[in-house]
Amino acid sequence: MADLKKGDKVSWNSHGGTAHGEVEKKLTSDTSIKGHTVRASKDDPQYLVESDNGGKAAHKASALKKA
Repeated sequence: MADLKKGDKVSWNSHGGTAHGEVEKKLTSDTSIKGHTVRASKDDPQYLVESDNGGKAAHKASALKKA
């Protein structure tokens, strides 16, 4: 997956099917989201994504596809 940036539209597989959203930012350090610690580093970044229904979650680049 190419490097994603803020504003990129993406999709990913969710337990309810395919979900869609927008990248908010690249996470390169451990971050707390909704009480859960997301492990991220410069070598293994994750992306904070806001789904079309308003939820926010972190995803690895390998789980995301540009829409």
